Formats: sequence, C-alpha cells, structure tokens
Amino acid sequence: MTAEREFLLDEERPRRIGLGEAVYCAGKSPAQIAAILDHVAARGDRLLLTRLDAASLAALPDQHRRALDYDAVSRTAFLGRPRASGGRAGVAVVTGGTSDVPVAREALRTLRFEGEAALEIVDVGVAGLWRLLRRLDELRALPVLIVVAGMEASLPGVVAGLVGGLVIAVPSSVGYGVAAGGRAALHGVLASCAPGLVVVNIDNGYGAACAAIRALRAAAADQRETTWTGAIS
Repeated sequence: MTAEREFLLDEERPRRIGLGEAVYCAGKSPAQIAAILDHVAARGDRLLLTRLDAASLAALPDQHRRALDYDAVSRTAFLGRPRASGGRAGVAVVTGGTSDVPVAREALRTLRFEGEAALEIVDVGVAGLWRLLRRLDELRALPVLIVVAGMEASLPGVVAGLVGGLVIAVPSSVGYGVAAGGRAALHGVLASCAPGLVVVNIDNGYGAACAAIRALRAAAADQRETTWTGAIS
C-alpha cells in the first residue's frame, strides 16, 4: 500500500464544526507525513500538525520543511497561514511550573492557528501562591482559562474557586515517581471539589484549546443572537 492511501483526512471538519483539520504526527513516518502535506498543499488547504518531533521534521523533504511554521517547544507546525486574530485575548493559558510550558504552548499554538488571541501566564503554581494572587485581576477579566499543571495538579481547582470564567484543566505528565506520568494529576483534577471544572486528557493542550475555542465561539454566537433579538424587539 502506498503512503498516499494510508490516510483519510477530515476535509469537511472546518465547515462542519468550525475547527481546522489537525494531524497528530507521533507514530507516523516521515513518508506518511510528507504524503499528507502533499495532499493538503495540492488542495490549497491549511493544516495544524501536533507532536511533530525534531527528528521527523528533519527527515521531511526540503520543500515541506520550508513550508512549515514550526515551533520546537510545542512540537507543532502550521501549513498555511493561521486565521486572522480577532484582536483582544479571550483566553489565558496558565501553567503551574515552567516544566508545563510545552503542553501550554501546544494550546497557545492551536489557539493561534484558529485565530484566537491568548495570554500566557507561566509559573504560578500553588507552591508559591502569591504568584497566582498577583495575576488574579487579569484572570478574572477573561471568559476562559486553560490551566496546565503536573505533580498533584492543585492549581486548576484553586483557580476555578477564584474566577467566574470557564476553567479547563490540563493535567500534565510532570512529576516524580507516584505522579505516574500524569495519572495523579488527572485523578486530582477529576476529584476536584471546584464546581464546573472541565478536564481534558493528560498533556492534551490541543484538546483544551479546541474546548476553549468552542466556548468562545458559542458565547459570541449567543451575544450576536441577543443583539439581533434586542434590535427587533
């Protein structure tokens, strides 16, 4: 079987749900990734690539490497231009520690690809709670927060108890021994007593960003409907 027949992209996704196609590159060979890029480029479409490591990038043909906007920290790449940003940030991506930044950057890059401006707030974990408290006014001003934390992942629950916006928890795989690659963090946020805390899978910055985008666009649609209804009442 040729590489071109080893994938079937969801090309109707942007029209169906408003989110662009994304390809998870871990486990795919450079030849498979190149074939996908050829296909998308021939259609003149855009593509977000996640978990594209440096070795796979280096193994791609030169024309593909030149065409990609690659970020090594998040291991993400854009083929084609991101959507134009609406301007003011509607979401913040918050990390417990600097070690959580790669997952946070995956979320930030996904938001950027979809044209959503975002604020990045790094290293405000509960081990030094003053760091979070001094940014509280900024956090309370935003409708959606993505909070990335490893170890025991206390931060998302603390944030959710302090702000009125939607909080999306991303448990990260950061931590020693019993942290078990993020399972302790996942269990911690799932067991949180903070009401309404939303949880995605371990290290899933992409999924958290997609949830944030859906929430922001639903709120914008409700606002437009309210404005339209008020104009004719």
